[in-house]
Amino acid sequence: MMSNGSPKALIVGASRGLGLALVAEYLSRGWDVVGTVRGNGRTGLHDLKDKVGAALEIETVDIVQQDQVAALRKRLSGQVFDLLFVNAGVANDPDETIGDVSTEEFIRLMVTNTLSPMRVIETFGDLVTPAGTIGVMSSGLGSVADNEHGGWEIYRGSKAALNTLMRSYAARHRKDGRSLLIIAPGWVRTDMGGPHAALDIKESIPRVVDVITAQSGKPGLRYLNYQGQTVRW
Repeated sequence: MMSNGSPKALIVGASRGLGLALVAEYLSRGWDVVGTVRGNGRTGLHDLKDKVGAALEIETVDIVQQDQVAALRKRLSGQVFDLLFVNAGVANDPDETIGDVSTEEFIRLMVTNTLSPMRVIETFGDLVTPAGTIGVMSSGLGSVADNEHGGWEIYRGSKAALNTLMRSYAARHRKDGRSLLIIAPGWVRTDMGGPHAALDIKESIPRVVDVITAQSGKPGLRYLNYQGQTVRW
């Protein structure tokens, strides 16, 4: 059972990498967190749970499986969150063009990076307090305006689509008092970002949390990087 009085976050996609670092950062700031993993295997989130105890609860969901999303929503019914943050993303060969990619690979990226995060937001948004925050991990590569050099075509397209669907969600909820955030965390050294990325997780995620915190209580949608700067759509 979580403690009373602390702010509470639901962080989806928290088994490793950026999601796990987000959970750890919020816990270090005195939050209670529900973090999700896929499958039944042990993850870094379980190791973190051993260290922090009751402040962290672990739930299981594969967000590409609609029935699992619905089942988690039922399990969390009655809970209230100050923050819902969805961290999900897969990549393909960055040199693969739209002319090269198979239909199956295109669908895999679009379902994981675009449809599934939005499905989570649609399903769990009503559990967020009226003045709370709903955020999603996107990428600077999702910016259409900044795409001047190409590369990462399919991944770019999936994140640009995610951004567009967040704009549609914001338009449908324009009278909502919640803060809606699209976050570009920078190019970070993770399993997906690779060893040559510019940023260490510790250089990115604490600043991401600072940005989310700074936007708390500010209604409407913003597309921001880890430094708090607006990213061009």
